[in-house]
Amino acid sequence: MKTGIIGLGNMGAGMALSARRAGLETWGYDPDTRARSELEQAGVVLVESLAALVAQVDVIVLSLPNSDIIEQVVLGPGGVLEHGRAGQIVLDTSTADPASTQKIAQALASGPLRLVDGPVSGGPKAAHAGSMTMLLGGDPADIERLTPVLDALTGKRVHVGPVGAGHSAKLFNNLLCGINLVAVGEAIRVARAAGLNVQQILEGVNAGSGRSGVTEVNCPTWILNGAFNSGFTMKLMRKDLRLATEMLEKSGEHAPLSREALRLWADSAAVLADDEDFNRIVDFVEPKE
Repeated sequence: MKTGIIGLGNMGAGMALSARRAGLETWGYDPDTRARSELEQAGVVLVESLAALVAQVDVIVLSLPNSDIIEQVVLGPGGVLEHGRAGQIVLDTSTADPASTQKIAQALASGPLRLVDGPVSGGPKAAHAGSMTMLLGGDPADIERLTPVLDALTGKRVHVGPVGAGHSAKLFNNLLCGINLVAVGEAIRVARAAGLNVQQILEGVNAGSGRSGVTEVNCPTWILNGAFNSGFTMKLMRKDLRLATEMLEKSGEHAPLSREALRLWADSAAVLADDEDFNRIVDFVEPKE
């Protein structure tokens, strides 16, 4: 299955390398190809336009920063829709606005292209290892056709519903991750103030019902050792949480805990720069009035 990757940043470049390692013919496009040498050495064919990429492939994988850019790449002049042909599938691995995803799906519905949203977790390390987790929204038949690509890129995938459901599920995931990071940051500060060994306390938590991905993975990997080098920035997490905020607003549901955590993430911008690792939120302490 010929595969094209649009967006060759940390995640997209890793996916391109994983696709090649799995034996897939792989093309890549990005106006700013910083990983050009490594990708070319691995056998990824780099092209200079969207049209050139779309002409070659069966699956078009998107790894892009936000929904505005995704809409421009897919629906804009010279974009994927303009050059697409029957049988091609667009797999959007970005974390995006579900409403925008639905808009794109409607635009593609009467044309030749199929759309599956498959936002990913695991960061650049998992992208390079082909071990990402992917939450898939789309028609089961389209997802089945994507099996060779999904096998190359993921260690785990979950079909969560129709088109748009993948992006919704990812926002719920990141919202819960954001809440957990805030809560764990508070727990770490309280434990230290009480003179306790934080690593031992978290070992106990991870043996009980209070454990989470943050306590089991983020804390030992990036937080307690002071590394803070997950490859996922405050800027990207804030973008995702702004989308989660919009989703809460549209739902009309009462969600006081979520709203308070989202407020703390927004307020942290005053002291935690966008280029900081997103796990740094554990250090944020709201100034006392």
